[in-house]
Amino acid sequence: MDASAVIKTLTLDEIIDDLVVRFIINVPDVELAEVERIGFQVEAAHWYYEDFIRPIRPDLPSIKSKQFSTRIFQHCSILSQLELDKAYSDFMKYKRSIPVCGAIILNRKKDKCVMVLDWNRTNWGFPKGKINEDEEKHDCAVREVYEETGFDITPYLKKDEFSEIQVADQVIRLYFVVGVPEDTVFQTQTRKEISEIKWKSLSDLPAYSEHNDKKFSKHKYPIKCEGYRGVAPFVGKIKHFLNSKR
Repeated sequence: MDASAVIKTLTLDEIIDDLVVRFIINVPDVELAEVERIGFQVEAAHWYYEDFIRPIRPDLPSIKSKQFSTRIFQHCSILSQLELDKAYSDFMKYKRSIPVCGAIILNRKKDKCVMVLDWNRTNWGFPKGKINEDEEKHDCAVREVYEETGFDITPYLKKDEFSEIQVADQVIRLYFVVGVPEDTVFQTQTRKEISEIKWKSLSDLPAYSEHNDKKFSKHKYPIKCEGYRGVAPFVGKIKHFLNSKR
């Protein structure tokens, strides 16, 4: 019996037990040495459940992150020494401190940029993601952009052309990638993360028509606004970059 056939016979509790074995019990001890590492293992189990198991078993419920973590802790004696609420809170705080890298991909006319729409189709943003341990920031940008768009920015990337902001404890760095043809075919390599990839006019970005760059501070334009996330704080920086290239 193949894996798909087995999954179709299991109850939700049996599936959670299997995920505990796969992602907690059978991993090297080093992956369970710190709350942060445990958190990433639980997160990986959650993604596996949502991305691989539920398509086979659409009768199973989608489970929010905190509720899924609760189920894993309840089914895993190894984690019984941890207090769930504190462990979850510490992990989420740690995740929000991990640097994020990506790219602002501009066309040859420099009047459009590539945007990605999240899976829930609620917010547009620049392709980006969290850096891996010991990964260089420009390498992270290349990897994350490829994962989200299927496009390799390596030939276009200049390591010294980027803009960076800090949101709470998290640094976000976006490299300016200029001259990408508009007929480029984009295809996300992710599962259930990106629902659409599209060229969007810079003039359509939130507050782009404003001319005073001081108005583009994170205090004036929050990280999330008008159907965009992580865009407004970079708008003034895009204009400044383009002006410097004239």
